[in-house]
Amino acid sequence: MADTDIYQSPLITRYASSEMLQNFSDDKKFRTWRLLWIALARAEKELGLDITDEQIDELVSQKDNIDYDLAKENEKKLRHDVMAHVHTYGAVCPLAAGIIHLGATSCYVGDNTDLILMRDAFVLIRKKVLSVMRNLSEFADKYKDLPTLGFTHFQPAQLTTVGKRACLWLHDLLLDVEEIDFFLDTLKFLGSKGTTGTQASFVELFDGDASKITRMERLIAEEFGFREVYPVSGQTYSRKVDSRFLRILSSVSSSCAKFSNDMRLLQHLKEIEEPYEKNQIGSSAMAYKRNPMRAERMAGLCRYITTVSQNGDLTQAGQWFERTLDDSANKRLSVPEAALALDGVLNLYLNITAGLVLYPKVIQKHIQAELPFMTTENIIMNAVKKGGDRQDLHEHIRLHSVAAAGRVKQEGAENNLLELISADPIFRTSEEEIRAVMKPENYTGLASEQTESFLTEHIYPLIKDAEFVRAEINV
Repeated sequence: MADTDIYQSPLITRYASSEMLQNFSDDKKFRTWRLLWIALARAEKELGLDITDEQIDELVSQKDNIDYDLAKENEKKLRHDVMAHVHTYGAVCPLAAGIIHLGATSCYVGDNTDLILMRDAFVLIRKKVLSVMRNLSEFADKYKDLPTLGFTHFQPAQLTTVGKRACLWLHDLLLDVEEIDFFLDTLKFLGSKGTTGTQASFVELFDGDASKITRMERLIAEEFGFREVYPVSGQTYSRKVDSRFLRILSSVSSSCAKFSNDMRLLQHLKEIEEPYEKNQIGSSAMAYKRNPMRAERMAGLCRYITTVSQNGDLTQAGQWFERTLDDSANKRLSVPEAALALDGVLNLYLNITAGLVLYPKVIQKHIQAELPFMTTENIIMNAVKKGGDRQDLHEHIRLHSVAAAGRVKQEGAENNLLELISADPIFRTSEEEIRAVMKPENYTGLASEQTESFLTEHIYPLIKDAEFVRAEINV
């Protein structure tokens, strides 16, 4: 059957990177299962069980020799994926077949592998987030002094700078990195807990020596880079771990969505655009259009991640006592697909921030249309110094502002507030004096200083020694 004859997930064909796809591949999963069986055998041998070096050597020599066709046949016959692979491994390891999976339950390989895959997924996601932060930090530093209109409710409020606005995007990602780091720092291994979490099978194997069981778990955990194992569990690790994983993915995606929405608005304003390739077509009907397609794609994928993330809490809430199996089919979809989708989002974020296009003259034009309103407080203060009454001046400013705004909105004319003020004798000022206070940089507050200190104190130390990655865009 050809690929075009069956459904292909867009996460695979369009969005996720090859590295993230490999992380959640069957090959990595089943190779990890075999590494876990080898680690279990090694630990059991070290702690006194009757396992030989020859058996372990055989397991090691055949660890990459996976007959997937045989595994499928076995699973079809046995209706059990783990036992299917136990038998498949045993088929090429006749000496060691009897000690594969000794004392363990399915979740020994299934759950421990899931923990490894989630950890490795976050390592990649963290690299990409830091790479985006590097792009944004360069952009923020370059434009830290460039005034731009700041908005509240998407209504012109006060001036800020382009660089300071970029710091808002950066700060969201900084909070995300802190969450990722906490997850990675506190993630533990399931270890070998047995059917109901009591390790009863290992008590039998080790003749009741609990210290050997504890030692066995730590040996295996350390082999896979985990400092600790979860102290208690049922057959599975708590599904709250999956819930945490999905919530953090959703949190990162919300930061990305915020940026993508801002970009779409900025592109509408024609102030900043995402990269536009030479042969790119914006619309099949309107050849002149330059749609923010990457930012829109980000927004759509982020919305998907937010909805998928709800599966974590729903699955955790539905677990019965020490184990039910209604989690398996759900997490088999939700955990990797949320990670694959976020990987695609971060590829887009990287691509956009590596080539942002700025139009300073458009930004300046928008400032000049609104700046007269923003300078009125300074004009009032100057007039008070010349003997004016603050309340009377304020009322005159209000009336002139209403008139100027009406002219702009109703007639489409330019803002003439300054002309109205300079012609009003109550202000005792000329248009030249008013123009003198019309420098945009006088109205950005501490935006430039905040940008510089934020980058220096919080961003540069974080990204200084980071391993950066490039965007992998399929379409």
